[in-house]
Amino acid sequence: MQLPKFSLGMGDRFAHQAKAQLQACILGAEAGADVAPVWNKSNREHLIIGSEPSGTRAAADAAVKELGWTKPYFLDADHINLKTYERFVAPCDFFTIDVADNIGQKSDDAEIAKFVARHPELIGEISIPGIDKPFSLDKAFVEKTAKQFLAAVQHAAEIYKAVVEKKGNEDFVAEISMDETDAPQTPPELLIILAAIADEKLPIQTIAPKFTGRFNKGVDYVGDVPQFAKEFREDLATIAYAIDKYGLPANLKLSVHSGSDKFSIYQSIREALKDTGAGVHVKTAGTTWLEELIGLAEAGGDALVLAKEVYAEAFAHAEELCAPYATVIDIKTANLPSPETVNGWTSEQYVRALRHDENDAQYNADLRQLLHVGFKVAAKMGTRYTDALQANEEVVARNVTTNLFDRHIKPIFIG
Repeated sequence: MQLPKFSLGMGDRFAHQAKAQLQACILGAEAGADVAPVWNKSNREHLIIGSEPSGTRAAADAAVKELGWTKPYFLDADHINLKTYERFVAPCDFFTIDVADNIGQKSDDAEIAKFVARHPELIGEISIPGIDKPFSLDKAFVEKTAKQFLAAVQHAAEIYKAVVEKKGNEDFVAEISMDETDAPQTPPELLIILAAIADEKLPIQTIAPKFTGRFNKGVDYVGDVPQFAKEFREDLATIAYAIDKYGLPANLKLSVHSGSDKFSIYQSIREALKDTGAGVHVKTAGTTWLEELIGLAEAGGDALVLAKEVYAEAFAHAEELCAPYATVIDIKTANLPSPETVNGWTSEQYVRALRHDENDAQYNADLRQLLHVGFKVAAKMGTRYTDALQANEEVVARNVTTNLFDRHIKPIFIG
């Protein structure tokens, strides 16, 4: 199974927006950008919502059928490991293998020695087209990098083989996620990682490295944009070099995790893709859930009351809700309005506070991040929440489609 050149990982917490999300991809195709939709939902999200991967598959398939989508689409078992993969095997055809916990776990010394012996080409001066200066590696650096990442790659291979055994075939897309580390991988480190992946005969089609800066949930990139642009281009160059050097899949491409609403880096991504002809996979995480709230607030009446209730509960349980996402949110609690204040807001005030428009003085990034992780509140509402989505489907869907097309697909893939 081949992942197309451009793909968009789309979260749909409550499995009600697949049609609206797919409509954004249809608009993209009409504008000249073929972007494959990849619906993703992690095991943690399924546990919180009380859903099953089969439900996400059913929603995606129904949207594809209703809108007449004839191009590829995928369902991602997001951030799986050996403890969680089995429930995803049947409905999914894209597997994001999460090895964050294995990075830094030292492999057996003999395994490291074998790796270094297999790759004499990694020692010495290496020139990669697209990277300005050659870099020179010694044996100690290769050994050190292998100690840092070899166990993670070997564990990824173990997960991949477990999926193959359960699925009975290799007809799916595999991604390795290495973005949840303390520091960005340098091109030499990425090259060594890719050599290890080739050794394990892992046919991955995307890899998610760590980039400089913060990729907080649902808000803009925080960091040095020129440095990100440099790293992104160097990673593209390193992947192209490794494909040729190690026989990795020809369509192997970068994956940008928590790529939702990272508006300030989209131009850098688009220009790099245009200049190099490379592909990319961008995950938009949970912004669809936020667009649902915006749609409910915009609808007014009981829907606005419900949206205000979600905020009040999220505010009251902020510590609990934020804990699992501590490394990918940065909420200044002093900037959060009180529930009493929010209860007095009009539809317009709620929408302006939540909608990601940094030119709007009423936009509140702290409120947005809290609500981003607050989907557990809506999950506890059960059918009361999903009934509200259905009752206000038109306004909610319009916000979901607009968000994905105007704020993501256009700036990244069209310009």
